[in-house]
Parts: sequence; structure tokens; C-alpha cells
Amino acid sequence: MRLTMHERKTVTKAFSASYRRARKKEKGRILDEFVERTGYASRVYAARVLRGHGRRVEVKPGVILEGSVGVRTKRVREPQYGPPVLEALKKVWKVMDYVCGKRLAAALPDTVRQLVRCGELKVHRAVQDKLMRISAATIDRLLASERRKHALRGRSQTKPGTLLKHQIPVRTFSQWNDAEPGFTAMDLVGHDGGSTGGEYCQTLDVTDVSTGWCEPLAVPTKAQCWVFEAILEMRQRLPFDLLGIHSDNGGEFINDQLVKYCREHAITFTRSRAARKNDNCVVEQKNWSVVRRFAGYGRYEGDPACQALNDLYAVVRDYVNYCMPSMKLVEKIREGARVTKRHDKAQTPYHRILGSPKVPQAVKRQLRRRYATLNPAHLKREIERLQKALLTFTVRVSGTAPVRPKPAANHPWRRFTVGRKAT
Repeated sequence: MRLTMHERKTVTKAFSASYRRARKKEKGRILDEFVERTGYASRVYAARVLRGHGRRVEVKPGVILEGSVGVRTKRVREPQYGPPVLEALKKVWKVMDYVCGKRLAAALPDTVRQLVRCGELKVHRAVQDKLMRISAATIDRLLASERRKHALRGRSQTKPGTLLKHQIPVRTFSQWNDAEPGFTAMDLVGHDGGSTGGEYCQTLDVTDVSTGWCEPLAVPTKAQCWVFEAILEMRQRLPFDLLGIHSDNGGEFINDQLVKYCREHAITFTRSRAARKNDNCVVEQKNWSVVRRFAGYGRYEGDPACQALNDLYAVVRDYVNYCMPSMKLVEKIREGARVTKRHDKAQTPYHRILGSPKVPQAVKRQLRRRYATLNPAHLKREIERLQKALLTFTVRVSGTAPVRPKPAANHPWRRFTVGRKAT
């Protein structure tokens, strides 16, 4: 029968005095009986308990220490990552927009070197070395209290397209394993502020499936003319050729203009299944991590607000694509009700492009030159400045739907609204 800790202490107290007075052979017999009663697995540990309990040692005149099996000294160890490392880690974590430990651990080597080179992080070499080798679990443990201190919603506005969608093949979320740089997924994010009445700015969120390269662009409305122009601009910005487009079933994508353009330029055009947002999961997750995280949930209307959004996205592109690592799902195993997911090592889209054999070396050299000029801390400060400027364009939403603005006479969108009901 296994004894409780209190019973073990009682038995130890009864055996310890006789064990210390006994001769060698008798000590063996006492030790056998003691091990049998207490259930200790190690005779060496049991003998040490008997020798130490009740033993009195005079360390100096008038000061006597008495051993007890119930008293244990706490081992004191100097922490490996002390206050200087924690303070430096907090600074880098803030620059990296408070990402999780796994993503931060993957970004620390390059980010620390960049910040030290730009003079944004001034720490001793020993602190730099510790930041380079700190693990993701340790990061989460050190930043747990800070993360609690920093402890917005969404809705779908997709309207079904025309019968033209039946001419566009469907591609599901499980058919992206062979994607190479250039196959993109796109979606619109509305800046309605909680009221879908009237016209308001939209963000075209484009994400490369293979590398995670993100290209957000703001448009005044979700009219197909603006979305098409944004797609053309996005194609010019991509660091690689546009090979494919994947969208939902919204009319801003499923239209003759975009279908004809893709056929003329040999661009693969596919769409999601109706009411299956997970088919477009690659870009859906960017709707929050990029658009909502940086632009928020306010309502923005008109060209000035659209320009303010694009000014913000011009900096966000460099920050997200060059500095922010992300993990990709590589395996998903279902065993009954249990689902196990495995992700690859967190990498920035920039590093994924450098590791891709499909991207020409000339493009990689150009990206390296661009990366060498970036200062992550400066980008973060610039984003915060542009976010404050963007707040000045926020439209307050009352109980009723906002009035739809009337286009100016020379407004490019007027030709699509004059003489018929706007769509």
C-alpha cells in the first residue's frame, strides 16, 4: 500500500535515529524495512533521507541546524534571459506588431540585425546573441503579462455574379498544393462602418498563394470598373508574372471585362464554390491580418479617403511582405473527431520568394536591394502616423443609412451611373 507524504514523514522520524546509531550490517536491515514500508524506489535516496532527518549540525557557536525530510531548499538559478533581454524583446515585439512567439522567433535574427544596423536597437552583443537563439515558447512565456495588457468584427457583402460564372471553373481550398508564385487569390473588403447603405471605399486584397505576398489596394466603390483598374495596377506591382486569379462569385469579379482580359493574356481564372468561404481561405485570412488590422472597421467614403487608404497600404506592403513572417499549413490529419494540423517554419513572403526556384534571379536581386533599404521600426512609425491621418476621414454612421453621394460631373464613375440606376 502506497503511503501518503505525512505517513512517510512519520515513518522516517521513527527510523532515522536508530539508523544513524546502527552498525553497517544492521543499517542494511533497517534500510530494507524502511524501503519496504515507504515504497521508495531508490535505496540510495532512502539512505540519504534517513541520514539527514534529525541530524543536528553546529555551524557556529550558538547556531545549530537540524535536518528535516519535510524541508527542501529551493534551487536558485540566475535567469538566462534577464531584464535587458526582456526590454529589447518588447521593443522588437512592438515593431513586429505584437505577433505570436512562433512568428516572432522566426523573424528575430533578420529583424534584430536590421534594427541594429539602422540604430533603432542599441543593446550589447550578448543581448543580441540571446535574442537570436531565444525559442518561441520562451518568448510567449516572457511576454505573457505584456500580451494581456493589449488584450474589431466582419460581415460578408458578396452579391452573386451573373450566369457568366458557369464559364469559370471552380477551384476548392484543397487544390492549391501545386501553386507556384503568380497564382493569386483576391477578395473585396468593405469599409462600411457597420452600415451597408450608400457607397463607400473597398479594399481589393490580393494574396499570392505560394509565397503569401500581399497587395492591398483601395478603390472608391465596388463597381467593376474600379476593381478592374485595381487588378491592372496590382499586376504591375507584383514582383513576378501574374499566372492565375481566384475570386469569389461577386459581380465585381465575375464579369465579361475581366474574363476577356484573362483569356487574352493567358491568365488562369477560377472561382470558389458558392457559400464556401474556405475555398478562398488564403486571402480570407489576410482580410483581417492585413486590411482590418491596419485599416480598422471605420466607414470611409470618397476619393480623399480612398487616397488615404492607399497611402497607408503603400507602407503596409513593405512592412507585411518584407518584415512579417507567416506560417503555412502543410498537413492536416483527421482521426475521428481529432484534427491535427502541422505548419511549416514561419517565413516572410520575401524569404519565400528568395527560396522559390520559379522566380528569376534578377527579381531576387531587386528584392534584396529593396530589403537592404528598409527599417522595420521606421515603417511601423510611418504606419501609425498614416493610421492617425486616416481617422480624420472616418464618417460617423447614424441610425439611418448614409445618403449615397452623387458623382461629380467629371468623375470617371459617372459614365456608369448617368441615365440608369447605379449598381
